[in-house]
Amino acid sequence: MLSQNEIALRPRFKFGINKNSETVLSAFEEAKKDKSPFVISRIDNHVFIRLANERGNFWSPQLHVEINAIEEKSSIVSGLVGPNPTAWTLFMFLHFLVAGLFFAFGIWTYTNVVLSNPFSLQISLTILTVIIWCLLYLVGRIGRTSCNDEIDTLFNFMHSTINNSKNKPQTETRLELIRNLN
Repeated sequence: MLSQNEIALRPRFKFGINKNSETVLSAFEEAKKDKSPFVISRIDNHVFIRLANERGNFWSPQLHVEINAIEEKSSIVSGLVGPNPTAWTLFMFLHFLVAGLFFAFGIWTYTNVVLSNPFSLQISLTILTVIIWCLLYLVGRIGRTSCNDEIDTLFNFMHSTINNSKNKPQTETRLELIRNLN
C-alpha cells in the first residue's frame, strides 16, 4: 500500500489491456466530442485529460495517458498524474528561486563570519529561506491532498473510456496501480 509519507509528486502507473491501441485512442476521441466535464487533448498516442475550468481549480491535476500497441489486440497503457503544468512551473520556479537565495545568503553569511563582521541579518535571511522552502513544501502537500477526489474522478473516467462503459473500473485502484510499478 502506498503510504501517505511516501513522496510521489507525480505518481506513475502502467497496465496491459486486451484491446487495439487505435480502438482505445478513438474511444478517447469520441469522449472528447461528448459534453463531459473533462477537457481531452490527443497528440499521437498521448492523451491528456483534465477537468474543465468551471469544475477545476489551480490545484486540479492532469492525467497524461500513453497507449502503445504490443500486438494487434493488446496494448500497454502507461500514465502520469501531475499537477496543472502552469502550477508545476510556478512551484519549480519558486523552489529554484528559494534555493538560489539560500546559497546567496549562505555565502554572504560565511563572508561576514570570516571577515569578523556582524552576521545576524545574513543568518536570519538564510534561516528564512529554509522556512519559506518548508512552507512551499507544505502548501504543495496540502494542494495535492485536496485533489485526491479529482484524481479518482480522472482515473474512473479513463477506465470507463477504455472499457467503453460508465461503470467504476473493476481492474485496480489508483493506489494499486501506483504500487505495482515499484
